[in-house]
Amino acid sequence: MGIGGSIFLIVVGAILAFAVNAQVSGIDINVIGWILMLAGLIGLILTLWFWNSRRRTIVTRQTRAPGAYPPAGGQYTAEYRETRRDDVPPPGY
Repeated sequence: MGIGGSIFLIVVGAILAFAVNAQVSGIDINVIGWILMLAGLIGLILTLWFWNSRRRTIVTRQTRAPGAYPPAGGQYTAEYRETRRDDVPPPGY
């Protein structure tokens, strides 16, 4: 849904829940507003949780193999990916 869609649902729900005083037979506009605000809040929380869990760091190191001639570019490049998780303590603790 994304942050924009979630905020839109929260705003529309707040307008329906607090600002509209219309009467429609069989439908309670205030309840619809609260449902939309709840859906927007859940969407916002899920979006932020997914964005936080996708945080990654890419580290690039320049190394040269011992006793070997470097390639035409000059140095060997070794790249690895590191995923940081804040909820898991580092080894040794």
